[in-house]
Amino acid sequence: MKGSTAYRSIQKRGLHIGLLPEMAAAVNPTTPITLDHDLAVFPDAGRRLTVARYAEHVDDLAARLWAAGVRPDEHVVLYKTANADHWMLAAAVSRIGAVVVNLSPTLDAATAAVLIERVHRPTLLTDGAKLDVLAEVPLADITRRVITSAGDRPGARSLAEFAGSPRVRPVVRPIDEAAVITHTSGTTGTPKLVVHTPRTQAIRLLPQWRLLSLARKKQPVAIHIPFVHSRMVAAMSLALLKEFPVLLMKEAAPADVAEQLIEHRPWLIEALPNSLMEWEGLAEDPRAPFGPVKVFSSTFDAIHPGTMSKLLNASDRRGALFFQIYGQSEVGPAVGRAYFRSLAHKANGRCVGWAMPKGAARVRVVSRDGRTPSETNPGFIEVAWDGLAKTYFAEQQRYDTNRDGEWWRTGDVGYRTKLGCLHMLDREVDMIPGVRSSLEVEDVVLGRLDELSELVLVEGPDSEPIPVICTDGDRPLDRARWRTAVADFPQLGEPVQIPQAELPRTATLKVQRNALAHWFQEQLTDRT
Repeated sequence: MKGSTAYRSIQKRGLHIGLLPEMAAAVNPTTPITLDHDLAVFPDAGRRLTVARYAEHVDDLAARLWAAGVRPDEHVVLYKTANADHWMLAAAVSRIGAVVVNLSPTLDAATAAVLIERVHRPTLLTDGAKLDVLAEVPLADITRRVITSAGDRPGARSLAEFAGSPRVRPVVRPIDEAAVITHTSGTTGTPKLVVHTPRTQAIRLLPQWRLLSLARKKQPVAIHIPFVHSRMVAAMSLALLKEFPVLLMKEAAPADVAEQLIEHRPWLIEALPNSLMEWEGLAEDPRAPFGPVKVFSSTFDAIHPGTMSKLLNASDRRGALFFQIYGQSEVGPAVGRAYFRSLAHKANGRCVGWAMPKGAARVRVVSRDGRTPSETNPGFIEVAWDGLAKTYFAEQQRYDTNRDGEWWRTGDVGYRTKLGCLHMLDREVDMIPGVRSSLEVEDVVLGRLDELSELVLVEGPDSEPIPVICTDGDRPLDRARWRTAVADFPQLGEPVQIPQAELPRTATLKVQRNALAHWFQEQLTDRT
């Protein structure tokens, strides 16, 4: 089987992650999959696998889950310590026709319990460490059964008990029924459970399938995104069907990342914007860890122009580019654009891209007040295509409030230029009076002050914009340099500096602006 043949089959029949490893092995069983950590569920498997071995592990785990009592149509909540085996376990759940519900390991016990209960007595697939986190949660009352992938605990069955169970035939879910459930970032409260079907997952492969088709050789790709995220489904599917050697990275510390990049020399890196920002310093590493990288890719949030410029200048590859895709869990990839070395430093960080080729998402901007959306009067950004998520699990009414026929309201505000470029200015809930775009201000000031590692505007008690900042190494802010950098923004209040480690973040490293604003209000209250 060729990768293009497998891709066409997926577009016709839907993407079933339980079948994907086997399908990729049929394309090329020797495609390497390398990890920067050990698999918790298979600690003796080593860090160098082939896609054929990977498929074998998925089949083995599917047999164990079946022996443990999991059956088609059941919901299996997967909440465990971060590890590449999460995606392997998710594929195994899918392979026996169950619906996997991916919960981020960064969720606290209270939030995880709310989401588990919302699913209504699912099987919980977890590990010893997370069961300790959930020690105060009445799991016997809100789950059907508890299974551990590693670490034995009372009241739970271990997958190790079912080693050697007879293999079972895969069960294929209907193309328009729930297959994988992920959750939103939770920047504005309890996360929503987003339902993906085989059809919606397949359609979302289209934009990057075309991008990866530009590659002339089967060169390594490095993937550093949360294993639980809906984007992981597309990233793994695309890489394996294209026969690219895959480096799956869990470790985020710059020193660890540098070692992996130097050893494996990836042609493409896909990572979170905030991870790439954290790795900026590697551009100065004399070993040139970014030297072999031709394509940097990020599909979560808009990224600061200064970060793109530093990364591209650290590449030794001719024509190196940064490909940014704007989207969200509910819509998948919506618009995109490429930045090149010569212009990245001049880029407008609010320009998130243009509509992609035929068959991809359509985007429009709808007026908020009856006037035509513009730079000074941004409108609601909406997306339409067959890749939209089917619903919010157990919250249909909440989903329906964002849906207008075929159009989905993203919650972001922006405008389109005469050339059709979409500019995303802010989340609607994060807009601050007197500030055209908080994100734009943050882009500009971060570009002027290299010592800042993060800058977030929050609304103060008198509706004034307050800059909350973090610095490299948590060094004190040079107030004179700050005043010079923000001279164009006289409406800003005095900056508040906090340690980098105290910045509240989501699973995809987005700053939780609401939580940060709440923290800021509490600090003011304590002072008075």
